[in-house]
Amino acid sequence: MTPEQFKMAKAAIGLTNPELAEITGLHRNTLNKLDQGAGKGSTVQHVRLALEARGIQFLETGEVADGAGVALRPSPSAE
Repeated sequence: MTPEQFKMAKAAIGLTNPELAEITGLHRNTLNKLDQGAGKGSTVQHVRLALEARGIQFLETGEVADGAGVALRPSPSAE
């Protein structure tokens, strides 16, 4: 998960770092570091899983025209 994907994912589901901190149990300063591209791999994975659980799909380079990105999975009721 790149810093850009992290920011896009939060924007897509309308979460702020303080809200995501509450969800993940992490300190919001830790999430601020992820915004800047810093942070441990285990922290990145923890946050990524939390975002995926809320409907975010991470797209890797090659899946989108301009590099890596994110998408919202359709809700079960929309399928």
